[in-house]
Amino acid sequence: MTLPQLEPLQLLALPSYDADEPENVYVAMANGEWHGNHLDPNSQDSLASALASVADAAQETVMELLWQAWPLCPEHGLGMHPMEDTEERLSWWCAGERLRRGPAHIHAAVGALDALGASIRTRS
Repeated sequence: MTLPQLEPLQLLALPSYDADEPENVYVAMANGEWHGNHLDPNSQDSLASALASVADAAQETVMELLWQAWPLCPEHGLGMHPMEDTEERLSWWCAGERLRRGPAHIHAAVGALDALGASIRTRS
């Protein structure tokens, strides 16, 4: 996923500093720039954990390199965060209040922003 005016984000594997350790994987901009820690190797234990690790790393890269929140809730203009439910489904959660529906809301499943017509584009 990426912002409409930018090329898609990508996974970038770099050698570990320790020769006995596996390579580290980061979420990077199309030009190879990245920011933050590598993906948690233990996140591969479940699909939700792996998806959450990539979503968190993508947010970190976008926020630190472009100095903007991502993704934004189209209703409130606030940055959303990944949240896992009791069935291990991961969604983008917004802290903005909704009339008659409680103080916060789920906007979309992680990976489904484009399906709702959000300003984010998904490329396979």
